[in-house]
Amino acid sequence: MASVRVAVRVRPLNKRERQLSSSVIVHVKENTTSIHKPSSVGGEKLKDRVKIFSYEFSYDSTDRRSPAFASQERIFHDLGSDVLKAAFEGLNTCVFAYGQTGSGKSYTMMGHADDKGLIPRICEGLFSEIRSKNKAVSFCTEVSYLEIYNERVQDLLTKRTAPTDGGGLRVREHPRDGPYVENLSKHSILSHSDLEDLIFLGNANRTTASTGMNNVSSRSHAIFTISITQAWLDAELPRETLSKIHLVDLAGSERANATCTTGTRLKEGANINKSLVTLGSVISALADLSGGATTKKKQIFIPFRDSVLTWLLKDSLGGNSVTTMIATVSPADVNYIETLSTLRYASRARNIVNSPTVNEDGSVKVIRELQAEVTRLRRLLEVSNGELPSSVDVADELHQNEEKVLALTKKWTSEWGETQSILQEEAVALRKEGSGVVLDCQLPHLIGIDDDLLSTGIILYYLKEGRTMIGSDEASCSQGIVLHWPGLLAEHCVLESRAGTVTLIPQDGALCSVNGSVVTEPCQLTQGVIIQLGRGTVLRFNHPTEAAHLKEKCQSGLLSAVILSLTDMTKSAENLSEVMLQTPGKMEEKLNQQEVEQQVQESQNRRNRDIKRLSEENCGAPHQPRAEEKTTGAEIKETVCGQMDVPSTETAESEVPSSCPTSATVEKLMTTGNQHS
Repeated sequence: MASVRVAVRVRPLNKRERQLSSSVIVHVKENTTSIHKPSSVGGEKLKDRVKIFSYEFSYDSTDRRSPAFASQERIFHDLGSDVLKAAFEGLNTCVFAYGQTGSGKSYTMMGHADDKGLIPRICEGLFSEIRSKNKAVSFCTEVSYLEIYNERVQDLLTKRTAPTDGGGLRVREHPRDGPYVENLSKHSILSHSDLEDLIFLGNANRTTASTGMNNVSSRSHAIFTISITQAWLDAELPRETLSKIHLVDLAGSERANATCTTGTRLKEGANINKSLVTLGSVISALADLSGGATTKKKQIFIPFRDSVLTWLLKDSLGGNSVTTMIATVSPADVNYIETLSTLRYASRARNIVNSPTVNEDGSVKVIRELQAEVTRLRRLLEVSNGELPSSVDVADELHQNEEKVLALTKKWTSEWGETQSILQEEAVALRKEGSGVVLDCQLPHLIGIDDDLLSTGIILYYLKEGRTMIGSDEASCSQGIVLHWPGLLAEHCVLESRAGTVTLIPQDGALCSVNGSVVTEPCQLTQGVIIQLGRGTVLRFNHPTEAAHLKEKCQSGLLSAVILSLTDMTKSAENLSEVMLQTPGKMEEKLNQQEVEQQVQESQNRRNRDIKRLSEENCGAPHQPRAEEKTTGAEIKETVCGQMDVPSTETAESEVPSSCPTSATVEKLMTTGNQHS
């Protein structure tokens, strides 16, 4: 059991408050924070105009010249170091900043480039701690970053539509793991620089705007989550823990007349206030529940689901988490009401009691329980000395449990070690995107295309700088890629990667084809080509650097990019069909040549219609009736050339990059499609 830790930070007066000649009414002394009611506000008697609150930490950041000034470094030392300590012990942790708009929440949590806040410092401390740990302990770290804008969840680490479109990710609740966001991307990180890049990307995607009280006001709540998995062997037994660090930067409460918001900003403020009111209600209910303020007639209801924010923070408030709340306040008298409200909620949050527990992997827990049973049975045998009739049964059970422990430990060690060796390769990165898992590879690589219906895995062969030999397991020397399909020689071919260029070098007598054409001499591979080795192995070649370069070239013209995509997809389909027709595998048993040709022709017809439609749209021409869809290649040529600002057709074709189709290419494609039809 652990109570929520609460810290209060008082920021300095800002430009607006100084222009209003505001006076300082909030003072900090040790762990207490006092607020003086300004004379302009009536109500209490003179002796009741000062209210004092006690917290675990009180920080005075009003004057940098003061010896009592609380810097970002001090706040990390007091709060962030304990967060990391709990996380490495296998506990879930949470830090969230609460306060009115412009009170310094984002500065405390994120900071600036030259004065980093809590989140960057925790990330830096995380990898510093990992480096200092024993090498026998393995780590796997994942990151996700989301915002709650107008009560809708948006992924900050992926491309998305405008937040005003009404879309958003769904929030679900697992019976054991609690609330989670469905299809939220998770990124595996191997270094501190990777983590910094993701933070920068997320901050750039977050919704901010200028209001009357804050020039860079956060218009959404942001939750940055770090998942840490640790694995090691303890007395020959596996140990694996999973902990999560939730770092929450809340949007600030605001009054419409003070922020001078209208329209979209007003709607944003209303949704922010709604979620913060719900958060306040949850804090009050949890404080009453922890204090035992229940009656027989009425049970306390905690409105977690009244807001997306409180639903996602369900475990952090009153659940399985070590939670810290940072209340940021303004010292100015013009913000007296908001500051007093924040201090009161922070005082109530101190009464919340959480129940943090070590999060242990399920299979590891089974192994540990089996080992405990083995120890118990051994003691039972020692006490009986083999004299009891049941001693034989106990010995058999002991032997079976020992075998189970050894088998499960061996399986766990093998799976964890193999996964870590793959993820620690600098060229390979694993991330979760929606309901899928994306394996990113920055090096040129091959993807296996298998026509075996019983095959369930996806094989990726990445090509490092130098020579990669491909052959069978019968080769006299070690092969970089070992394949088992018929028609493969022991040493079939070599893939040579030099300075970003990959060349296929067939060996004597080896059957190799690229895009359906037999290759007997060294052949340079380009992005997306289909390779067949022997009579059954089919591979697709991907070159990430070349693909990115082609995308950049085509970003200047939408038409060229779309035509390139359509052409490449059709060409890949044709090449793959040709390769599969030459392969005497299970695909040939299901599809004959006539069926494949029909599929290819239908693909070409669809491509021709798409090219014509896109050309008309880019030229601003109205869509013609279906009877006029038989446009000639010359008309398409004229339409496409009309989009290019070049002096002549010959010059245009010479200046267009080789990766994008020229007008002559489009004409040729159209002519080919008409011949097939």
